[in-house]
Amino acid sequence: MSAGDFTRERLNGYLSSRGCASFDLRGVFFDMDGVLFDSMPWHARTWVEVMTAHGLHFTAEDAYMNEGRTGAGTIDLIMQRECGRHACEADVREIYDEKTAAFRDLPEAPVMPGALRLVQAVADAGLSASVVTGSAQSSLMDRIDHCFNSLFRRDFMVTAFDVKTGKPDPEPYLMALHKSGLRPEQAFVVENAPLGVKAGAGAGIFVIAVNTGPLPDEVLWQAGAGLVYPSVEALADDWVRLLGLARGADA
Repeated sequence: MSAGDFTRERLNGYLSSRGCASFDLRGVFFDMDGVLFDSMPWHARTWVEVMTAHGLHFTAEDAYMNEGRTGAGTIDLIMQRECGRHACEADVREIYDEKTAAFRDLPEAPVMPGALRLVQAVADAGLSASVVTGSAQSSLMDRIDHCFNSLFRRDFMVTAFDVKTGKPDPEPYLMALHKSGLRPEQAFVVENAPLGVKAGAGAGIFVIAVNTGPLPDEVLWQAGAGLVYPSVEALADDWVRLLGLARGADA
């Protein structure tokens, strides 16, 4: 099967599963860490350092597997696993404040290769671009307008401050749909993390995964990805073709 046939099959399969006749694309929801910024190595490093300092076993793989979860959710999950109890408010505040401070002390995370080109292509196609992230790292969120030429709709942004549950619950993407006034078949999600993929798919949106971390592709497929690309650059390279196939897709 050719790449075009495979993509068309995946797009049409999504439409059939949703009972939709076609896509009516109006917007693209982007995760931030690992999609827009190459920040996950810094997140993994600081999570490991701070969790270890608190006597909690936490690995870089834990960081990538829990990417997209709110900080409070990650801390609570690890406290349950390691200590057999839920994290209290003081635990969450202390650990997350230390993690935030450690992250802030590291060099700025660079823009992910291909990300600006992809976001610009989305805007050039007449689609809105917005950010849906489990992060509360203001140092990155404040850079979005500067690094991406104000192409993102700030009024559509969803962060850890906006949600109660967060990824992998579909809540963040359901909120993104609500804020943007879109139906699931009117949007794409671009994610790199299995929990984010699961959240987007759970909201009924077609999820494009970009594997920018160390996890195998199979983890992203199993989480519900509609398509998996090896990098953001690869998706940017294929964007015009993909958009054309989506606009011509018919269940």
